[in-house]
Amino acid sequence: MKIQKASEDYLEAMLMMKEKHGYIRSIDIAAQLGVTKPSVSYATKRLRENGYITMSRDGLITLTDKGSAIAESMYERHKLLTAMLIGLGVDPETAREDACKLEHDLSQKSFEAIREHFRSKAE
Repeated sequence: MKIQKASEDYLEAMLMMKEKHGYIRSIDIAAQLGVTKPSVSYATKRLRENGYITMSRDGLITLTDKGSAIAESMYERHKLLTAMLIGLGVDPETAREDACKLEHDLSQKSFEAIREHFRSKAE
């Protein structure tokens, strides 16, 4: 499942909006990502065409199973990498920013090793 980094960011932001508000609106995505509403319109059109989201007539966005899988994967990476960096002494804001950069480029193999490392430390 290879998609562009920007699409991963949009899907992750949508999942975060759903968890925070219980719904997903374009305006909230724009605010979360710091982008314009036309940028969100363009991105949601592409995501809809590729089967990652659906949109209701009133503009509410729903992640499809395919979109949810990517969003959940990115969000898991983000949370774990943020926690790891904070644990290493990085301030929370920098940790969140750096985790966002790392989550897209880190291989699945390396991420699984990091996740396993933290699981074994927790036990």
